[in-house]
Amino acid sequence: MWNPPNILTLLRIAMIPILIFVFYLPWEWRHLASAAIFGIAAGTDWLDGYLARKLDQFTPFGAFLDPVADKLIVASALVMLLEEHATLLFALPTIVIIGREIVISALREWMAELGKRTSVAVSYLGKVKTTLQMIAIAFLLAIDPTAHPTLDYLGIALLYVAAILTLWSMIIYLRAAWPELSKVN
Repeated sequence: MWNPPNILTLLRIAMIPILIFVFYLPWEWRHLASAAIFGIAAGTDWLDGYLARKLDQFTPFGAFLDPVADKLIVASALVMLLEEHATLLFALPTIVIIGREIVISALREWMAELGKRTSVAVSYLGKVKTTLQMIAIAFLLAIDPTAHPTLDYLGIALLYVAAILTLWSMIIYLRAAWPELSKVN
């Protein structure tokens, strides 16, 4: 259980309170520092997967915790950013992204109970979606929206692209599970 990939995943979770603390500091560099912390956490997501494959250190604990860590840090960052961007424009992609994660997590759990988890396994599109989410969130964390409104809109546009990929991947997962979802007993 205490292998390097799992330790990195636990580190990613431990970085969440640090991210939140730094984001709310009354400090001129809080945006860049928050983005750096989030970027390091996002990097551990890639690194723990790489190490698990390279060192052949897959564990049930890691398989469970890795997606949880991703969802926790993304949701935490989006909620913080939503406070700073308290608009419908920002709320929509935030709701789509967080809502999708809840729906797909429940779907995977249900499909696992049926012994069909592999039909809703993580896809390449899911990995692209996660990468784009991480980039958009890091970009938005780095920007003070009042000082750089144009860059902030660029970050929001990136978040919309991530939200569109999020919806697309959710539709793919739901279509894969549809034969089971639509069964009549």
